[in-house]
Amino acid sequence: MNYFEFFNLPVRFLIDEDALRKAFYANSKKYHPDFFTLDTEEKQAEILELSTLNNQAYNTLSDFDKRMKYILDLKNVLAEEGQNQLPQDFLGEMMDINEALMELEFDFEQEQFESIQQDLDALEQSIYEAVRPLLEGYEDKPELDAGLVRLKEYYLKKRYLLRIRENLSKFASL
Repeated sequence: MNYFEFFNLPVRFLIDEDALRKAFYANSKKYHPDFFTLDTEEKQAEILELSTLNNQAYNTLSDFDKRMKYILDLKNVLAEEGQNQLPQDFLGEMMDINEALMELEFDFEQEQFESIQQDLDALEQSIYEAVRPLLEGYEDKPELDAGLVRLKEYYLKKRYLLRIRENLSKFASL
């Protein structure tokens, strides 16, 4: 059973977070191990497994990036770690940002730091806007899976930009 089925929610990139939270709390109560202490060991083990599944599923679906990865994995769109390819034009754009990061490492300037942050903000907004209609309109139907390749690229770009932000955050503490 996938996490969406477990919570009785449709497979979507943008979900009803209130419905998710309500399903999680209902399951937390339903599968709380303390309510099954007098049951058989098998039943206790089953409830513990369901309680763990409830927590894992909620942890995944409540986080947009984890949910996105989960759906892409569910649809067999993502390759093994390290086997996914980013578009060359995107990597070309990233060369400029990576070079600016290296310059910051040798000679930190607040103005350049802020400029890189603004460039990243604009790029993130741009790549999101390019796939927003796909995210908002996604339905779990095989005939609509063509858009998943674009969403995979978005996910990979977003992860790449997150790593750049993590590198950039090291300079914030200087």
